[in-house]
Amino acid sequence: MPYKYKVYKLIFAFFSFIAMSLVYILLGFILYKGFSFISFELIFSDTKAIDALLLKQRVFDGIFPAIIGTFMLIILALSFSLIFGFASGIYLSIYAKNSTKRIVNLCFELLASVPSILIGLFFLLLSIYLHDKFQANFMPSLLLASLALGILIMPYLVQNSRLSLDNIPKDIKQIGINLGLSPTQNLFKVLLPYCSKELLSGIFLSLGRACEDTAVIMLTGAVASAGIAASVFDRFEALPFYIYYLSTNYADEKELSQAFAASLILLFIALFLFLLTKIIQKKFRNYYGYN
Repeated sequence: MPYKYKVYKLIFAFFSFIAMSLVYILLGFILYKGFSFISFELIFSDTKAIDALLLKQRVFDGIFPAIIGTFMLIILALSFSLIFGFASGIYLSIYAKNSTKRIVNLCFELLASVPSILIGLFFLLLSIYLHDKFQANFMPSLLLASLALGILIMPYLVQNSRLSLDNIPKDIKQIGINLGLSPTQNLFKVLLPYCSKELLSGIFLSLGRACEDTAVIMLTGAVASAGIAASVFDRFEALPFYIYYLSTNYADEKELSQAFAASLILLFIALFLFLLTKIIQKKFRNYYGYN
């Protein structure tokens, strides 16, 4: 190997090592600051865990409502965006003409570049308009926050599903067609199973994006001490907002450490979703024989 290529290799390896080190330093710092403060008291306060889990008693000072609110928010946001994101990505990759692809791709790229605070502000103004014009009880809520987050993560699902299908080798794309399947049958029986790993990876990345956003939910329904939302029209608690609120209003070192502990729990939730996605990937690909 020529000398200059060895130098390039060392430079790239060095910067890769620095980037990896920064990630582990960040995770290690959060672990160091927050792990010792994770406890049943942080999660459930003075409420019995079994009573809180069975929703027999409300948790006032713990983060259990925020954990439940985070899961509810993620599930609803993904439910709103998944079908539209996948459908749009499939249409762009399989059915759309080149001129249509350029226009639609541009729209989703612009949407992906919109700051989350602007999406939150739009939905806040939308709630005010609906409150004044149509329904007096319509206020910022779990439903509104989920819709806003769904819009926020939709471009990632669209682009990921489109690229996953576009990157399938041509010979794989033609297998079903050559066997007499229609384009739609080929899509569902061959193409989607083949790129299921990439599609599910895109879902996980979208889940991670939904987990961490604070600006959107802060404007559309997340508040402190709201408890577990009884319906999608109620305000709610969520871990990103709890972390933001506590880290900007802490009274002593203990409260700041509690914010780090909550951050660590949020990372555990993301890790749980990552592992769940990996399990689904493996099951799905084994079922269709793509190992």
